[in-house]
Amino acid sequence: MQRKRPRRTRERILELSLRLFNDLGEPNVTTSAIADEMNISPGNLYYHFRNKDDIVNALFEQFEREIAPLLEGPLHSETHFEDAWLFLHLLFETIWRYRFVYRDLNDLLSRNRRLELRFRAIVDRKTAAAQALCRSLAASGALAGVEREIDSLATNMVVVATYWLSFEYIRHARRFSDAQYQNAAMARGAFQVLSLLAPWLNDEGRTLFARLSREYVKD
Repeated sequence: MQRKRPRRTRERILELSLRLFNDLGEPNVTTSAIADEMNISPGNLYYHFRNKDDIVNALFEQFEREIAPLLEGPLHSETHFEDAWLFLHLLFETIWRYRFVYRDLNDLLSRNRRLELRFRAIVDRKTAAAQALCRSLAASGALAGVEREIDSLATNMVVVATYWLSFEYIRHARRFSDAQYQNAAMARGAFQVLSLLAPWLNDEGRTLFARLSREYVKD
């Protein structure tokens, strides 16, 4: 049986940093703390990353690679209401894996110009995906609305998706590392974005939405 390749130090640094950033908040984690947690010298860490922003940028590149194919989906395929729910759930799962970016967003963007530009590009791609999703639903007759209304609806969907974790953190800061809470928080976020579509849905879509309401609206 082929032996599993040992993880390289760089990979271990990124894995640990992501966990610490997610659990404690990126501003509260230093490179010294990362090195101590890994039981390596600061010099060993700096051999792989010059500073903490280098680690943040590398993690954001991972996030970009994970979210890119998901955001491409609505641009190239017909979307039904059930597809919208799955898309949003997968989106929130990806966001949750890199939740430190969203929780500490203003702080990160104010001091990291590279991250500011790249996150803006992610927001633009989210908006394009939301617009494509809404237009596809409108084309199938599942959603009513003219182009201007759809653009506004898509923007609102992106705003809620982008700031939902901040809202959750304000409400449940002490439960943010609880696995059971995490699953519920992701489902609530996906449902909240989906709820923006509810007033525009046809009868079948509203029936499906009502079923989701009974299942996922929980504290």
